[in-house]
This record gives sequence, C-alpha cells and structure tokens, in this order.
Amino acid sequence: MTLSMLGSLLGGIGLFILGMRLMTDGFKYAAGHALRDILARSTRTPLRGILSGALITAMVQASAMVTVATIGFVNAGLMSLRQALTLVYGTNIGTTMTGWLVAAVGIDFNIQALALPAIGVGMFLRVFRGERRAGRLGEALAGFGLFFSGLDVLKNAFGALGQSLEFTAIAGSGPLALAAFVGAGFLLTVLLQSSSAALAIILTSAAGGVVEVPNAAAMVIGANVGTTLTALLVVLGATANAKRVAAAHIAFNLITGVVALVLLPVILALLAGGQNLLDVGVGPATQLAMFHTIFNVLGVLLLWPLTGLLVRFLNTRFVRGEKDEAQPQYLDRTLVATPILALQALTRELARLGTMVRGMAREAISSEKVAAHHLEEERATADRLIEAIGEFSNRMQQSNLPPALAEVLPNGLRVSRYHSEMSELAVLIGQAQHRLGDLGHGELAADIGAFKSRVVRLLTDLDRPAAETPDAEAMKELQEAYQSLKSRLLRAGAEGRVPVRRLVEELDNLSNIRRLAEQADKAARYLRSLHAYMEEEKPAAEADGEEKTPVQEP
Repeated sequence: MTLSMLGSLLGGIGLFILGMRLMTDGFKYAAGHALRDILARSTRTPLRGILSGALITAMVQASAMVTVATIGFVNAGLMSLRQALTLVYGTNIGTTMTGWLVAAVGIDFNIQALALPAIGVGMFLRVFRGERRAGRLGEALAGFGLFFSGLDVLKNAFGALGQSLEFTAIAGSGPLALAAFVGAGFLLTVLLQSSSAALAIILTSAAGGVVEVPNAAAMVIGANVGTTLTALLVVLGATANAKRVAAAHIAFNLITGVVALVLLPVILALLAGGQNLLDVGVGPATQLAMFHTIFNVLGVLLLWPLTGLLVRFLNTRFVRGEKDEAQPQYLDRTLVATPILALQALTRELARLGTMVRGMAREAISSEKVAAHHLEEERATADRLIEAIGEFSNRMQQSNLPPALAEVLPNGLRVSRYHSEMSELAVLIGQAQHRLGDLGHGELAADIGAFKSRVVRLLTDLDRPAAETPDAEAMKELQEAYQSLKSRLLRAGAEGRVPVRRLVEELDNLSNIRRLAEQADKAARYLRSLHAYMEEEKPAAEADGEEKTPVQEP
C-alpha cells in the first residue's frame, strides 16, 4: 500500500463521516417538532412502530438519532417501553439502507454527477437561508453529497488496493477466521463510532476485491454488534429508562449477531441459489447488502414474539435510581443532541421538582410542629436535583440550539431558581412555625390561619396540569389578603395586644409565606411558557427565523 492509497482511504472515510454528520444534524434541526410528532403517532401498533423506525432511520441515515429520540419519548412518558422496543427493531432494519446505497449507487454509478450538485445546492441554501428550516435542509443535502463523494473515493482506493495486493494471504476460512473478521468489523465500528461508515468501508473493500464475500459478511455482523458498545457508553450514568432502551438495543444486536453467524453459510448459500435460479448476477456489495437486511429482518422475527417477556424483564432492572428523588428521572445527556426532546425532558423534570418543593411548602405552612430536620433533608434532595438540572441546561446552551429554543431556554433556568428559593423559604417557614406556635388571639389567629390556607390551596392548584393553573387574579387576591392581614397585625401591636418581638417574627413569617406563593406562581407561569413552546406545531421562529417574544420578568 502506497502513501497515496493510504491518503485516499483516510480521505474517503473522512468525507463519508463528515457527510453523515451533516446529514444527521441537518435533518435533526429541520425536523424539530415533526420528528417528535411522527414518532409519537407511529407506535400505536407493533408493526407500525417497526415500519416507522425503519423508514425514519433509512431517511436520516442516523440510527443513533432515532434511538435518542426514542429514549426521549420514553423519558417524557409519551411512549411505553414496549412501543420503544418496536422502534428499536425498526431502527436496526433501517440501518441496512446504507448497504443498499453503497451497492446501488456507490459502486456502479457516476457518483460525482449526483454528489457535486447536491453539495453546491445544499451549501447555497445553508449560506443564504441560515438557521431557518430551508437552511438546515440544505445542510443535510450537502451532507448527502459528501456522503457519496466519500463513497467514490473509497471505491477508487479499494479498487487500486485490490489490484496491488495478493489476497490469498489475507483470506481465510473456518470458525477462527470468521471470528477474526467479526472482531475486525466490531473494532471498525467502535473506532469510527458509526456502523454506517464501517459498512461503507466493508462493502467497498469487498467490491474492490480486498476481502472475500464470506469474510466481509462476518465483518458486517461484527459492525452490527459494534453499535452495542456505543449504546453502552452513551447510557453510562443515564436514566433508568435510557438504560432499558439501550439494553433492549444491545440484546437485539447480540442475539441477531449470534444467529447470523451460525446461519452465515446457509444464508450465503440461499443467496447464491437465488441468483442461479433467477439467472441474475449481482456484485459483492449487493450480496452483502442483501445479507445485512436478511439477518436483521430475521432478528426482528425472532424477537418480536418475545417483546412482552423482554419488557417485563427490563422493568425489573435499573430501579435503584428511580427510588432516589434527587436523581433526575427524565434528564439524559443523550437527549442534548436533539434539542426539542432535551427541552421536553427538562420541562418534565422541572415539573417534578415543582411538585417536590410545593409539597415541602404545604408541609411547612400547614403544621406548627413540623420536624425541622425532615425539611432540611427534603431541601438537600431538591438542591441536588436543581444542580443536575443546571448542569443539563448548561449542556443544552453549549450545543447548537435553534434560535427559538435558545430564546425560551432561560425560562427553564428561571423556574429552577424560583423552586430553589421556594425550598429555602419552606425551611425558614417550618422553623418559624415550630418556634412561634399558636398566636393565642381568636380572631387574629383565625385570620392568619385563613391566609395560610389560601396559600396552601394555591400551591395545591399549581399541582394541576398547566392549563388549569390559577390566573393572575388569584395572586392579586392573595396579595390583598396579605396586606389586609399585615395591617391588622400592626394595629394589634400598636394596641399592645401582640408583643413587639412576636409581631416582628409573625410578620416575617407571613412575608416569607407570601414570597413563597409569589415564587410558586412565577415558576408555574414560566413553566407554562415552556409547555406552550413545545405544543406549537411549527413555531414561528423555527419556520421563518423571526424571534419569539420572551415572557416578561414579573
């Protein structure tokens, strides 16, 4: 192998991976809400889930993107684990489209006639349409062109390599040789972090005569199994739902790989028999594409009847994190790659945090003998969750967010800050309630109790779905009740009915209760703005590039 050949191989691989990245990113940001809605509606039956996973993966050429989206829907409660498994099955079938593209276009077609115009038109759209949907689609189109340019370079490089090497030295047969080629395919996928790139190399090398078809088929099996290590690394420290989906993905690929390896001679013999029967001849790349598709479909047929058993098994695993309230239940770093899903997970986690701190607040306000250490423990739990939310938000900010989402993300940080202040106030209120006890004056004590009950009702109302939360009028009435109560307390102090020290402490406690209610109301309104953004079918900023008007700071 000369330096020129080596440079061509590396350049072809680089172009291919760059094209894949641009295609993935372009489709990911252009699809936005559409991908979410399509996946959410397409898993009503197992067959629809499998077909949808296969079709979407084949279109975007990024199984990782669809898998991450699936994890996001499971985390968000929009999809059950059973539905997610059908998408995982379909995703594995969809990845076989790479092989067919290599076989049908990349080997016997003038690639540059398709690739160069795609790159030119795509970059024109990206430059002149910017972050708008058309610009993102242009980015995907340019990636599509680079994808095929990389294939062209690989085809020529492996063709030249095939003419300059003696291949009998690297050919092999028998179980050990097949195992070695499986390991080579696995390692190639791990190194490139892309099974599609690994498949392109394997198929072009087989078409160039560098590797014989049986050995290349074993490498295809290894590449298919290699994606399991990527999934395993992605979900380290992730949520329980993410680990369950990843475990299903790993189980599918391992079982499918073992079955394909055992049946490798049978499948290849059937393919050869079919060619002879139909009197058609196909190249090595086409044979491998057919082999890849057959064993993935076979894997689906084997595991589909066992889906219920697999779901029940996975639901009994990874449960430790779900019992710790301080551990995020919806946040997963894998979601950052898909901004709309990341925002959805962030919103659900903020809602869970809100339920937690409002429960603290009700406990502190309603009881005069609340255990201070219990509130401190709950506050520590809330603080750990708030820290995790902050870290997740920072990751989102550092990613390439669409302009409209970048505008609305600060509202999530405001919600987190308000909830943090609520937990601090709940501890202060609990301590004051324990210290002050009953005021001892019938009418005034009743008025104080009525005010506290009003705040508790408001906090309870905020636990309802976002559309049913109280409006500004409820908060206005609470403020008027506080001012009226404050005036009566001051009058009682001036008349000597309440000691001055007790008056100051009572007013401080009521002020903290009022502030807590204000923070809860602000948090709920900003959280509603996040819900409203996600419910829009096609946000204005995403459609035409205009900026959205942010919620005004109260």
